[in-house]
Amino acid sequence: MGQVQSEEDSEVGISQIQELYKKFADECPSGKLHLHEFKRIFGITSNSTAEESAYMENVFRSFDANNDNTIDFMEYVAALHLVLRGRLEDKLKWSFKVYDRDGNGKLDKQEVKHLIKIIYKLRQHDRQHDTEKLSPDQICDRIFELLDQNNDGQISLQEFIEGAQKDKWVLEQLRLDLRPTGWFIDHQAKKS
Repeated sequence: MGQVQSEEDSEVGISQIQELYKKFADECPSGKLHLHEFKRIFGITSNSTAEESAYMENVFRSFDANNDNTIDFMEYVAALHLVLRGRLEDKLKWSFKVYDRDGNGKLDKQEVKHLIKIIYKLRQHDRQHDTEKLSPDQICDRIFELLDQNNDGQISLQEFIEGAQKDKWVLEQLRLDLRPTGWFIDHQAKKS
C-alpha cells in the first residue's frame, strides 16, 4: 500500500537548509536582512496581494528579536529552524508573538481579528480550508469562546498553547506557518 506523506512528516534536508543560508549571504552581504529583502526572498512582489504583504510584515517583525528593523544571520537561522523543523509548542509560541502586535503578552480581539482577516484572505485560494463558511469576525469570536478560559477578554500565552493543542479547529485557525515545509520543497523543485 502506498502512503501519502503529510507535510508534518516531510523533512527539509540539511543541504536544502544550507541553500537557504547561501541565499541569505547572497541577498544580504551586509549580514542584515531588511523587510523589502525578506519579502523578495519569500516571493512577495508588487504583484502580491496586500494580505500577503501584511502577513510577511508580521512574520518579519516576529523574527526581528532585537527590534532593530533588520534580521541578522542568527535571527534568520533561528527563524528557519523554527518554521522548517520546530516543535509544535515552539511554533505556537512564535504564532502568539506574531498575533501579539503590542507585545504585552496578551491577545485582545483586535489583535486576533487583524491576523485572522489576513489569514482568511490568504486561505481563500486554498480549497482545503473551505469546509466552514465562517467570517473572520465569527472565527475570532469562536476562538475567544474556546480559549479565553477566565473570560477577561484576553488570551494569555498559556491559554493560546493549551487551546490550540486541545482543539484541532483552533489549531488550524491559529496556525501561521501556512505550509512552510511544502512551500520550501515546492520552491526548491522549481529551481531544479
